Order: sequence, then C-alpha cells, then structure tokens
Amino acid sequence: MKKITIKDIATEAKVSISTVSFVINGKGEKMGISAAVIKKVQDVAENLNYRPSMIATSLRTGKTRSIGLIVEDISNQFFSDLARVIEDEAKNIDYRVFYCSTGDDDERSEELISSLLQANVDGFIITPTQKLEDKIELLLKLKKPVVLIDRYFPGQRVSHVVMDNYEAANSATKFLMNKGCKNIAVVNNTSEMIQMKLREDGYRDALKEEGVYNEELVLHVDYHSNEETRIASLLSFFQKNPKIDAVLFLANYMGLAGLQVFRKIGISIPDDISVISFDDHDSFKLHTPTITVIAQPIEDIAIKSIQLLMSQMTSMETFKIEKSLKKGNLIVRESV
Repeated sequence: MKKITIKDIATEAKVSISTVSFVINGKGEKMGISAAVIKKVQDVAENLNYRPSMIATSLRTGKTRSIGLIVEDISNQFFSDLARVIEDEAKNIDYRVFYCSTGDDDERSEELISSLLQANVDGFIITPTQKLEDKIELLLKLKKPVVLIDRYFPGQRVSHVVMDNYEAANSATKFLMNKGCKNIAVVNNTSEMIQMKLREDGYRDALKEEGVYNEELVLHVDYHSNEETRIASLLSFFQKNPKIDAVLFLANYMGLAGLQVFRKIGISIPDDISVISFDDHDSFKLHTPTITVIAQPIEDIAIKSIQLLMSQMTSMETFKIEKSLKKGNLIVRESV
C-alpha cells in the first residue's frame, strides 16, 4: 500500500502543497487560511488515512512523542508486566514506547541510551544497571527527562519510583516469625544494588529485634551465575543447613531455582519449610502448593513514573525531583 503524502492531499483537496503543510502543522489560521479550507484539508487527510512522518514531525517540533523504556530483562515477568502498563499509560497521552533490555550489562545499557538519544526520544524511564550512574548523570546534564524505576543510586538527584523494599522484607520476615518459624534463611545475590541491600536490611533488622539473627542462614548467590550454578549453590546451602524452617527469596528467579532444589532433595513445602519470594510469577500461582509472594505494586509504579516523566517533559525548569516509595503487597498463599 503506497504511503499517503502531503502532495496526495493537495491534489485531492485542490489546494497548494504549502496550504496543506500549514494546515497539518496547525498554522492554518495564523497564515490566514479560511476555516472552510482548513476543514476541507483536514477531512481529506482523514479520509486518506494520512499519517505524518515521525521524523518530519520531530524535525519540526523537536518532539517525537516517544519514551525510551530501558529495563533489565523484558523476559522476566516483573519487567514485562511493568512495560505493558507503562505502554498503556503512555498510549493514553498519545506517546509511543521504545523498549529494550540491558541483560544487566553496563556496556549494553550505555549503547542503548546513546541509540535512544539519537532517536531523539522525549524522555527516559530506566531500570539502571550497577555502573550506569555516570550515563544517567549525562542525561541530566543534557536536560533530558529521566525517571528511574525499581532501583536508584542513593547519591543521585533524579526522580525515581520504587517499592519500599525495606518495609516489604521486614514485614514478610515478621510474618514468618509470627507463624512460629525459628530459623529463617534469606537468599540474595551479590549485586549490591540498592533494592537488594534494602531487602536484606529489612530481613536482618526484623530478626535482630528478636535477637535471633544468624549470619549462617544468609546466602549470596553469584549475580552473574546461570540457573545451573544457582541451583548448585542453593542445593549445598540447604543441605548444609537442615534446620532452616523458612526462607525469604529476594527475587523471583532465585525463588524459582529454590523450588527446583526443594523438589530435588525432597523438602516439602510448607511442612518442612515455609517459603516467601519477592516479585510474583505465574509459576508461583501454579505451583503446588501455591507460593506466598511480595508483589510489586506494578500499576502504581508505572502510573507514577509516567506522571513524573510528564512533569519534566512539560517543564524541565519547574519540575520537582521526587522520590516515590510504593508499598509492596504480601499475597499470602499456601507456602507458609
């Protein structure tokens, strides 16, 4: 199907190309074109299904009505759910979303930001990788609207929307203690990212308050390990600590690996061990028994991040940097 151009509209409406150009760019009245001609051109454009070229529009206005969304891994259900809601929210305000995954690779993240800068996106929503602080600093210097989600850099003055990770882990650990669990383990990764640190802090403080914190029940799985290595380190950890009666997994991929380990060594949930994992996943709902989770408030995070981005895109001069904490949801199922 051939692409409709301004020339086609001019021929059909029997007016000059420049008249069509002025009308389509909203300058008809200013250029003294009559209301009747403006309406005629708009009607013809609509009938012919004219779609202005994004590049041409962007050259004219400096705006592409697009947002760059950079997440860690679009195949992880948390990020794909988040991307879907952000896309819906963006559609409501007539913006399109370009999304890409970093695979948690700093170099790739930098390349993606550079590509999106070249594509002239109007703003960025980013789940940053460990070493992305400098590149975000550059976006701020370039006065590009930026909102970070899921994690942030404590010293950086940039708007971000995250779950209250400390509170979520703290109350989940207390929930396990109230259910009579005595030896509660935690499985974290070695990334040292702020959201993972806060989750572990929340867990540790809840146990310290009761004087039952035991460092031996803390496992840090290598952040860049594959599933096989993860399963191996979880296997030896649980075999070495048979007295563990509950575990808090600080991310869903660790929780999923844990479930495989329990099946392998015949640990029964919840009879032998109670389980809670961060970030809900379809597998947790389908598992027998179903798994209790701390679900991220995905809708709240998505809506708030678009709001914060819009306030910057509307006025880079007057917007306020906002650090928004959203409460996680403990969804109690059968695994505790």
